Amino acid sequence: MKPAKDITRLIEIMAALRTPVTGCPWDLEQNFETIKPYTIEEAYEVADAIERGDLDDLRDELGDLLLQVVFHARMAEEQGEFGFGDVVEAITSKMIRRHPHVFAESGADDPTKVKKQWSDIKAEEKRERVARRSMRGISEDFKTGHLGDVHRAQPALTEALKLQEQAAKVGFDWSEPEPILDKIEEEIAEFRAALASGDKAKIADELGDLIFAAVNIGRHVGADPEMALRGTNTKFRRRFAHIERKLDENSEALEAASLERMEDLWQDAKQHERK
Repeated sequence: MKPAKDITRLIEIMAALRTPVTGCPWDLEQNFETIKPYTIEEAYEVADAIERGDLDDLRDELGDLLLQVVFHARMAEEQGEFGFGDVVEAITSKMIRRHPHVFAESGADDPTKVKKQWSDIKAEEKRERVARRSMRGISEDFKTGHLGDVHRAQPALTEALKLQEQAAKVGFDWSEPEPILDKIEEEIAEFRAALASGDKAKIADELGDLIFAAVNIGRHVGADPEMALRGTNTKFRRRFAHIERKLDENSEALEAASLERMEDLWQDAKQHERK
C-alpha cells in the first residue's frame, strides 16, 4: 500500500489496521476511551505548532489529528453507528445550514445580522441534538442549570475556572483569597489521608479537589491557571536543561546523577535566574 493525497487511502489504512487477525494488535485493542487522550494530545500539538509558527510541523500535526477522526469513525462504523462519510456529511450539512447568506438566500447582509442568524441556527441545532439524545436515553443533566453554559470540551483547568466564575455570579464564592488558602490547607490534609489509605480512586479524587482549590486562588488574585501552569512548565524546562548542561560540562551522565546532585544544580539554576 502506497501513500496518497486522497482521504480514501487513510480510511483504507485504518480499516486494515483494525482488521481482526491481520491488523495491528495495538490498534485492535483500542476503544473510544483509550484513544480519547491521544485525540486531545494531537489537538494540543496542532496548537503548539501554530504558536511556534512551524508550518511544516503544522502539516504533520494536522495529519495526526485527522488520523484521530478516522480512527474514531472506524470504531463507530464497526459498531454499526456511523462511518467517516457520515462525519463529513454532518459537518458539511452544518456549515451549509449555518451560512445561508453564502449558500442560499437570506437577509443577513452585515456582520451583526450574520452573528444573530448564526446564534439562532445554533440554538435550533441544540434543540434538535437534545431531542436526539433523549431518544437514545442520553442524559443532558450536565448541560442544564446555571452551569450548563460552561462547556466541558476545554482544558480541565479552564473548565474549573469558568465553573467558578459562573458560580460567583450568583454569590457562591469567597469574598477574599485568605479563606481559599485555608481551604487549600484542608484539601492538603485530606490528600495526605488519601495517600495513607492507599486507595487510588480516593487519591485521584482528593488531588482533583486540591487542584480545583488552587485554581480558585488563582482566579481571586487575577492569575489565569492555564497560563500560570504553562509558565511553570517553561520554567521547569529551562531549569532542567540547566541541569543537563552542567552535567554534560562535567562529563557526568544524567541517568547516573544522584537526586542530591540534580537538586544542587536545580538550586544553581534558580540562583542564575535571580541574578
